[in-house]
Amino acid sequence: MKNVLITGISGYIGMKITRMLKKSDAVSKIVGIDIQPPENAPGNLYFVRQDIRAPLLDLVKTHRIDTVIHAAYVLPPMHDNTLMEDINVNGTLNVLDACAKGGVSHLLYTSSTTAYGFYPDNPVPLTEDSPLRGNDDFTYAKNKKEIEALIDDFRIRHPGIVITVLRPCVVIGPGIDNPISRYLRKKVVILPRKTAPFQFVHEDDLAEVIQKCLEEKIDGIYNVAGKGTITFPEMVKMLGNLPVYLPEWLLYPANSLFWRMRAGFLTEFPSAGLALLRFPWIATSRKLVEKTGYEFQYDSRSAFENFAENVKRKKRRSDL
Repeated sequence: MKNVLITGISGYIGMKITRMLKKSDAVSKIVGIDIQPPENAPGNLYFVRQDIRAPLLDLVKTHRIDTVIHAAYVLPPMHDNTLMEDINVNGTLNVLDACAKGGVSHLLYTSSTTAYGFYPDNPVPLTEDSPLRGNDDFTYAKNKKEIEALIDDFRIRHPGIVITVLRPCVVIGPGIDNPISRYLRKKVVILPRKTAPFQFVHEDDLAEVIQKCLEEKIDGIYNVAGKGTITFPEMVKMLGNLPVYLPEWLLYPANSLFWRMRAGFLTEFPSAGLALLRFPWIATSRKLVEKTGYEFQYDSRSAFENFAENVKRKKRRSDL
């Protein structure tokens, strides 16, 4: 690992990885691409403002990139599913093409446990051998499943490239701002009557796992998830908010209406996404720990507590 390209570098995890790698003696240059420039970027970062679907090969060759971290992905659901899939899937194909033709020796892709899908019959825990059934009616999960199939094919055709696929569960921590964290921060949090225990990985643990996999050139597919779970009522209470429970027959059509109306203050995801609240979706990181010896700093509960403490701290400051 000498010259590193990070796609989606302006995202929170992209910048966290960047700052971590900047401290590594093994890294000489970091090149980042995104459609928006990063905020508070460390010095000596070479940033290129471009779409993930735009040609990358010249950039890879010019900077002699040997390591690629592919983190670019549309996270918040879009109303235009065709555009979302084009960015996610064709953007990944573009990255893979540049890796193959540009002499890249190590590709690390940040996938997600959403690739397993949200189903009532999910095994607990999900292992790396569990089938990828990412829900076809929820574009985020569907694309994660499809992209892993593309990478599996790429691995067969390019056996000389080290390929690391990490499947983190939902990432949480003091700096996280995503649809789940925003949903839970609402004063009134609408929930299904029955919810499943939830799992998190702390942002620091994920960043350190990524760095370890890069430094040790770890090949293969690994879940990245904190131990244990925390319930949605516990999370809402921890944030000082009010849970309101609705039956599924009312919640689903109401959410669908708000989604079609683009009422973002009420919902940020289509009704298919409600499955992640209702069905068990728990992964084990045993394979990762056995391979790398990594020791997680946080379990799911302490990771969320760290997030909640930061939310409360910011609120107290704003009230002064």
